Amino acid sequence: MSLVHQDVLRDTFAEVSHFRSELYACLTARGDALFELCDALLCTDGPVRTLVDLALAPEHRRGHGALYGGLNQGRIDVARLRRALVAVPLPRAAEGRLVLAVDVSPWLRPDANTCAERAFCHTFGRGEGKHQMVPGWPYSVVAALETGRTSWTAVLDAVRLEPGVDVAAVTTMQIREVVERLVAAGQWKPGDPEILVVLDAGYDAPRIAHLLDGLPVEILGRLRSDRVMRRPTPSREKFHLANPKGGRPPKHGGEFVFGDSATWGPEQAVTVTDTRLYGKATAQAWDRLHPRLTRRAAWLDHDGPLPIIEGTIIRLVVQKLPSGGVNKPVWLWWSGTGAAEVDVDRCWQSFLRRFDIEHTFRLFKQTLGWTKPRLRSFEAADRWTWLVIAAYAQRRLARPLAADLRRPWEKPTEANKLTPSRVRRGFRNLRTKTGSPAGAPKPSRPGPGRPPGSKNRQLATRHEVGRVLATGEAYTRPAHHNVGTKPRRQTSHPPRQ
Repeated sequence: MSLVHQDVLRDTFAEVSHFRSELYACLTARGDALFELCDALLCTDGPVRTLVDLALAPEHRRGHGALYGGLNQGRIDVARLRRALVAVPLPRAAEGRLVLAVDVSPWLRPDANTCAERAFCHTFGRGEGKHQMVPGWPYSVVAALETGRTSWTAVLDAVRLEPGVDVAAVTTMQIREVVERLVAAGQWKPGDPEILVVLDAGYDAPRIAHLLDGLPVEILGRLRSDRVMRRPTPSREKFHLANPKGGRPPKHGGEFVFGDSATWGPEQAVTVTDTRLYGKATAQAWDRLHPRLTRRAAWLDHDGPLPIIEGTIIRLVVQKLPSGGVNKPVWLWWSGTGAAEVDVDRCWQSFLRRFDIEHTFRLFKQTLGWTKPRLRSFEAADRWTWLVIAAYAQRRLARPLAADLRRPWEKPTEANKLTPSRVRRGFRNLRTKTGSPAGAPKPSRPGPGRPPGSKNRQLATRHEVGRVLATGEAYTRPAHHNVGTKPRRQTSHPPRQ
């Protein structure tokens, strides 16, 4: 082993130890129980099924009562933990650019009537594989993306979406705070490439770009295939030449209909790239296109004239799909203008990297058991979510240190290219070297509990699923409506004798 490699491992070990110390400092109440719960989550074998199984891990020296007490009565300094997540080394693109992905993942609680602040979460694939709205807690997550073939991301923030909130406004505030923390931590400095934020089709990319004006960010979002954009407003000279009789100058140019190729016109940039999975990928770009805004929905209370948010439209078409499905074109909107061929390739390749956050969500739910606990309060759910994020961050930092503890049928992998699940196998050996700042448990006696034979007379409060009407007011079910039944119809017939 070279001296340079030893220095790299020593620096990585110092990063892991520093983050663990910072995490323990963020746990301001029931810190020992929460920290050992996070270590048990990191070191236990196999997927997490229940929280009680974590209490049986050697790293968790306390009982299951301390485990639930930490989640229910503990406190986490979330602001400090967020600063610690952006202070560690983050993945970057080839030119040193930070690429962030934003997406919402639900914690479904369809039958938990005693849980407050549930909202309807959009899901796909449950039951008959249809789009459904299921009650639960939706979480908006921001993660930094890596380059190349990998399933790793760097989760930087998570915000639980309350019922009835404006998702675009909350996402904008979340991105703004993440970017400000990145600048404060020195991850972005003046002169560096602007941070690229990648969004899926569920977000209003032009509106988010308008709300984030002034920050060093670029917005890239997918659009539906039935959208219509407008070209730049023609100058007065062009308008008078086209209309010699005069008239009112238009506010928008001609239409750019995604479904009508006759309205596209010549492209500003075209690239063709050979890919391993998709065959030949062709990307076309049209510059300075904007949506026509109207005073409704999010722009209803906008002061002054509606803005013209110009950007670049990119149409991506691949030769084939790995699944053998229909390769429909993908439409992207980039907040930059004057795109060159390098910018077009960077945009669509960054959008494909956005799906790495789906691997992180699957790891959180299937391996780390993010949505397995049946917690009643949303405060406890938030604490558990941050513990899962902290455990994943430690695993990402320890990736160069982990040994390849592979099963006989698994292929050998380089040390720095292990998957998150294989890094987890060797973290128990690393933990013994880093130590634990948590104190030893104190001997105590369990409480008397409820007397035998007595009934629970303090019933939990039932909460309705948060819904918002088109007027912006919260929906409340009438008092005479019962769950699962319809109100009786009043009739004027006399009762039978």
